[in-house]
Amino acid sequence: MPKNILLGLIFSANNPEEDLAAVRDLGFEACQLYIDGYSPELAVRLSKSLEKYHLKPVSLICMGPGNYIWNLRDGPSTIGLVPRENRPARVERLHRGIDFCKAAGIPAVHAHFGFIPENPKDVLYAEFIQTMKSIGEYALKRGIDIYFETGQETPVTLLRAIQDIGTGNLFINFDPANLVMYGKGNPVDGLKVLGRYVRALHAKDGFYPTDPHELGQEAPLPTGEVDFPAIIAALKKLGFAGSIIIECELAGAKNSYIVKTKGYLENLISVTYGE
Repeated sequence: MPKNILLGLIFSANNPEEDLAAVRDLGFEACQLYIDGYSPELAVRLSKSLEKYHLKPVSLICMGPGNYIWNLRDGPSTIGLVPRENRPARVERLHRGIDFCKAAGIPAVHAHFGFIPENPKDVLYAEFIQTMKSIGEYALKRGIDIYFETGQETPVTLLRAIQDIGTGNLFINFDPANLVMYGKGNPVDGLKVLGRYVRALHAKDGFYPTDPHELGQEAPLPTGEVDFPAIIAALKKLGFAGSIIIECELAGAKNSYIVKTKGYLENLISVTYGE
């Protein structure tokens, strides 16, 4: 394994002393964190636990409040900051998440920001850009980056949005399975468009949608349509130095899947970078 690439896991950290011990026991060096409620006391506990277990925090996954419907029919009107409903409350949640990151030593907040319109003259696109510019500036003043999760828009649309927002602290958590499952692009080609902004990658797999109202199905890695050997080769070509985070939302997935997937990735990365 190259020293500038860390493998990690998405994990809850509401009880960091126990939660992060579990991440370390599985042999990981990095983590992305879900936390229900932010407080100064929890920030101190989390910072101490990260140090104790020698874990690198990659980002705080910060979304809500309100309903998110994860499909192609209702997702555009419920997810992220593109829909007007819940937008002010979600901006406030992100502000609190950014403040928590600053207090806990987490370098970035990270979210699904919504189905960004492809038409740059769409009024919702303009509103989204202005909303994100304000959030980006708020984070920049506190030394925090913002990671966009890929998948709900085409890579070119995301590239345009990042450049139009333009605060300089906007990067990407690249989820190749989302690009497949939302039907938005080929992940290897997506890296050609977005690669210079990628700071983390989700190790997740899936299939393209066949029902125009529903996402494609998630699949155990590497049994879906994401070409992980090509993805890792593309990351090497880009000079990627960041974290690869295992994400799995399959029903019934256990630690055995996480350990098996970790071994697969370690071998693939070692072989690719050892060439």
